[in-house]
Amino acid sequence: MRLQDKVSIITGGGRGIGRATAMRFAEEGAVVVVADIELDVAQETCDEINGLYPAQNGQMAVGGNGHSVVAPALRSMAVQVNVADMESVEALVQSVMDRYGRIDVIVNNAGIVRDAQLVKMSEKQFDQVIDVNLKGVFNCSKAVAPIMVAQGSGVILNASSIVAFYGNFGQTNYVAAKSAVVGMTKVWARELGRKGVRVNAVAPGFIKTRMTDGIPDQVMDALRTRIPMGDRGNPEDIANAYLFLASDEAAYVNGHVLAVDGGATI
Repeated sequence: MRLQDKVSIITGGGRGIGRATAMRFAEEGAVVVVADIELDVAQETCDEINGLYPAQNGQMAVGGNGHSVVAPALRSMAVQVNVADMESVEALVQSVMDRYGRIDVIVNNAGIVRDAQLVKMSEKQFDQVIDVNLKGVFNCSKAVAPIMVAQGSGVILNASSIVAFYGNFGQTNYVAAKSAVVGMTKVWARELGRKGVRVNAVAPGFIKTRMTDGIPDQVMDALRTRIPMGDRGNPEDIANAYLFLASDEAAYVNGHVLAVDGGATI
């Protein structure tokens, strides 16, 4: 088990890549906090995890490094959170600490799109994407960093995108946020690495999620010609990347942005 009893928070964990990551982490032994603005979908993912991967003997030891605590048997809990609101994020983190006593991994996966060309994009559309996709990553990382520093260990994983490298038509707000996430990742890797906390990012390519299902067929056909592997990836492809970076196998990986894109950025 690569994440045995590691307490992990997955934002946007109710659907898509977040859900796949939550399921993969649980499969590898993690305690998974499914955090999502939609509590019902978070609970569905949580319930599935608890059904598939129950703790043994009615309780489980979580944590490590001499700070283990005995927690209730459920391997997963669902929490409603608005990552753009710091009070909501702080409440999430406090609920995790109250229950499990530590936080080992956070995957800052929550994100939205509000696409429009520059001349048509409203200030509201711009602000909404920046608030969730950029400020949300800041809020969540700021909230968990002191805990991880005090523990002397932890992993922060941020969701960027391959569009951060080359831009994308109609996505001024999204590209701005995902590019900034790359920069923040590198800053935090410098600041926190010496304190035992690793910070990395994953840059997904075109993945089969609700976000890309809305792309018109003719546009998707054109995009496939840019992908050497010929098609979109699956959410599990990104989940596996997060799993590697969260695990001890990546113990010397810090400040890296891992593109998982079928070769689209070649």
